[in-house]
Amino acid sequence: MTTSLADHLRSLPDESLAALLQLRPDLVVPVPADVSALAIRAQSRVSVARALDGLDQFTLQILDAARLTRNPDDATTATDTVLAMATAGPQPPAPTAVRAAVGRLRALFLLYGPEHALQVLPAVDEVSPYPAGLGRPAAELDPRTAALCADPSKLRRTVLAAPPSARAILDRLAAGPPVGSVPPGALQAPPLGAEDPVLSDPTNGGAPTGSPVRWLVDNRLLVPVTTGSSTASGTVELPREVGLLLRRDSGPLGPLRTSPPPVATAPREPKAVDSAGAGQTLEVVRHTEGLLEQLADEPAPVLRSGGIGVRDLRRLARTAGLDEPTTALLLEVAYAAGLLGELEMPGATTGRYGADQQVLPTGGYEVWRAASLAQRWEQLARAWLTMTRQVGLVGRRDDRDRPITVLSSEAERASVPATRRAVLGVLADLEPATAPTPEEVQELLDWRAPRRSRGRDAAHREVLAEAAQLGVTGLGALTSYGRLLLGDLTSTNERGDDPLGVHADVESGDPSSAARALDALLPAPVDHFLVQADLTVVVPGPPEPALAVELEAMTELESAGGASVHRVTTASVRRALDSGYTADDLHDVFRRRSRTPVPQGLTYLIDDVARKHGGLRVGLAGAYLRSDDETLISEVLADRRLESLALRRLAPTVLCTQYQVGRLLGALRDAGYAPVQEDGTGSTVLARPRIRRAPPRVSVTTRTIDPLAAPKLPMPRLLGVVEHIRRGDAAARAARRAPAVVRGGAPGLGGGPVPAHTHSEALAVLQQAVRDKALVWVGYVDAHGATASRLLKPVSIGAGYLRAEDERTEMLHTFALHRITAAVVAD
Repeated sequence: MTTSLADHLRSLPDESLAALLQLRPDLVVPVPADVSALAIRAQSRVSVARALDGLDQFTLQILDAARLTRNPDDATTATDTVLAMATAGPQPPAPTAVRAAVGRLRALFLLYGPEHALQVLPAVDEVSPYPAGLGRPAAELDPRTAALCADPSKLRRTVLAAPPSARAILDRLAAGPPVGSVPPGALQAPPLGAEDPVLSDPTNGGAPTGSPVRWLVDNRLLVPVTTGSSTASGTVELPREVGLLLRRDSGPLGPLRTSPPPVATAPREPKAVDSAGAGQTLEVVRHTEGLLEQLADEPAPVLRSGGIGVRDLRRLARTAGLDEPTTALLLEVAYAAGLLGELEMPGATTGRYGADQQVLPTGGYEVWRAASLAQRWEQLARAWLTMTRQVGLVGRRDDRDRPITVLSSEAERASVPATRRAVLGVLADLEPATAPTPEEVQELLDWRAPRRSRGRDAAHREVLAEAAQLGVTGLGALTSYGRLLLGDLTSTNERGDDPLGVHADVESGDPSSAARALDALLPAPVDHFLVQADLTVVVPGPPEPALAVELEAMTELESAGGASVHRVTTASVRRALDSGYTADDLHDVFRRRSRTPVPQGLTYLIDDVARKHGGLRVGLAGAYLRSDDETLISEVLADRRLESLALRRLAPTVLCTQYQVGRLLGALRDAGYAPVQEDGTGSTVLARPRIRRAPPRVSVTTRTIDPLAAPKLPMPRLLGVVEHIRRGDAAARAARRAPAVVRGGAPGLGGGPVPAHTHSEALAVLQQAVRDKALVWVGYVDAHGATASRLLKPVSIGAGYLRAEDERTEMLHTFALHRITAAVVAD
C-alpha cells in the first residue's frame, strides 16, 4: 500500500522537514500554508527541475535506475532492486556509493517512502521523459514491436542482421536520446537490397539503393511516433528493450562513474601562479583607471537604445592600447562596481546619438582611487562575480539583427553569476595550482551538474577567459587570493543568520582575507621616485595615492608597469601651475620625493615656466554691449537705472557686464532702449521659441546579486517555518470540521435539514464573541462568489465591517458584514 507525499511529510519530525527545506530552499518562497501545499509545491515541475539541476551525473543515473525498476502494479521500487541494476554492468560501482546516492535522492524527496517501497515523484518523468536515455517500452509504442521484443532470441537475430548503416543508427540512438528525426522520404524509400529505379535521398545516410531507417522500421527495431504524408518528416523512437540489448556490454545505465573525471594536467608551481595573477591585477587596475580618466575628460554619450556606441568603444580601446573585448569587459565591471554611471544632460544635443545622457565616473571613483591596489582589484573582481552581464555578447547581433553594445540591456543574463561560480568552483575543488584545459573543465562540469552545463560550452570558455584577464586565475590555475575571494563570496551568499547585514557592517572596515593575500604578493607602494638628468622620473614600484596625484599633475606618463617612467615637460609644469602649484611647491615636491639629486635643468625649467606663467590674464564676462555711437554708449554707462548691471568700459564703444545676455537685454529694454543680440560673427540673432522635450527613460542599473540564487536560511528559521506549516495544517484540518451551516451545507449530517441561520443571528453571535473574546466559525462569500469558512477571534464591529484575528495566520483582517453568511461559536 502506497502513501501520498503529503501523508509522508506529515509523519516526519520537524528536523527532517527543516532539512528538506534547507536542501530545496525554493519550497519556502513563499512559505506554504500547510503540509498539503508543501507537498504540491515539492511535486511541481519547476521545483523538481531545480532539484535535478543540482545533482551530479552518478546520482541522476541512480535515479534513472529507480525509474526503470518500478513495479508496473504500484509504481514502487526498492533499494536492493536499484542496487542490482546499478551493479549489472561490467564495471559495477561500490554498493556504498549506490546507497549514498539513494540517500541523497531521498533527502531531496525525489524518492520517498520506505526502502522496500520507494516512490518516484511523478514530475521527474515530466522533466526527463527518457530514463537513462532509453525509450518507452515496446508495449506502449507498437503491438508488433512488442511481439518481437517478447522473443529475446528473435530480437537478437534481427539486431545482428542489421546492415552496417542501420546498425550505426541503432548504436547512436542506444546511447541516448532514443528519438531521432526522419528526413523527408526516408520512410518511403525501399529497404536495403530492394530494387528501386529512383535513388534514395543521400542525406538519410543509407546506401544508394535503400534507406537504413526504412529497414529498421520494417523490421520493428524502430517505431514511428508521428504520422504524416509521404513527403512529411517525422520522428522515430528506439524501444526500451532494443536499447537494453544494445547496451549489454556497458550495462543498462551506461558507463557509471562515481567520482569526477581525473585531470591529466600536472599542477604548476603555486608561486608562479600567484605571481602571474598578481601581475595581471596590476594591469587590470591600471587600465580601468585609465578608461575612467578618459571618460572623465570626454564622457561617452548614451545611445537611444542604451549603452555606449561602437565608435566610442573603439576610441576608448585605441587610446588605452587595449582590444575591444577587453575594453568592454573593464567597462562592464566598472559599471557593475559603481564606478561608472549615467549623468542627465538636459537640453544637450549629441548629434547622431540623440540622447541627453553621458557615461562618466561616479563619486565612488574617487573613493576607489584612494584605496590600496588589492582593495581596488577586489572591488572589481566581486563586481564581476556577481554582475548579471554576459560580456561575451557585446559585438554580436540580437534577435532584431542589431549589434549588442556595451552597457546595453541586451547583454543581461540572469544565469551568468551561477555559471561563473560553477566554473571557478571546479577550479577551486582541484588541487591548488592545477591548470586544467577548457575541455577538462567542461568534462568536470558535465559530471557535476550535467543538466546545467548542457549546451553552455561557449559560456564556460568565456568565464575562463575573463577570469584570466581579470587576474582571478594565473597560468590557467585559480590563484590563492582568487580561491579566498570565491570562498568568501560563497559563504556570504549562503549565510542567512544576518538578514540585516550587521556583521558585514562591522567587518567592512578591515580588508578581506583575499585582499590581504593579494597585498602580500604585490610590491609595496612607494612614496619616492628617481629623477634623472634627461628629466625622466622613474617610480620603482606602484606609487601610493598621494604620490600618484602629484605625478599626474606634474609629469607625463611614458611607460607603465611594475616600475613606471614619467617625464617632466614644459606642458606638464604649466599644467601643475594652472592647478594651483607654485614654483616653490614644485621645487619642494621634487626635493622631498626624489632619492637622487634634482638635476639643475629641472630647476631651470620650473623657474622659466613659472616666470612666464600669468603674464596674460583671461577673464570671464557674461555679455558685452557695443555700438558705433560713442555718445549712446556713454549715456548707457551713466544711466542710473542700469547700475545693477555693473557695466565696465573696455573701449570707447564697448561695455561689458558679468551678467548673461538675457538679463542685459531685459534691463536695456526695460530702460527704454532697443538692443538686438548678435553672435560671434556680428550677425543678428533671431529669437525663436524654445522647444521642450521630455527626457528619455533611465536604463535599469546592473544588479549586484544573483537573481536565480535561492535564499539560504539557518536551521532556527527553518524550524520556525516548519512550525508555521504545522499550525496551518492543523487549522486546515480544523476548517474541515467546521459546522455545516458555516460551510454552506444545507442538509444536516443526521438526515434532517439544518435550521435557518439568519443574518441578525450571525451578528448577535459576533457581538457576543467580541465581548467574550471567544473563537467563532464564520462563513462568508468572497469577491468571486465562493463560500469559505474561517476560525476567527472577533476584535470589533462597526461601520459595516468586522475586524477579527485569523486563528490560522495570526493576522488581523477586515470582513464586510453583508458578506457574512453564518457565525457559530467554536467548541
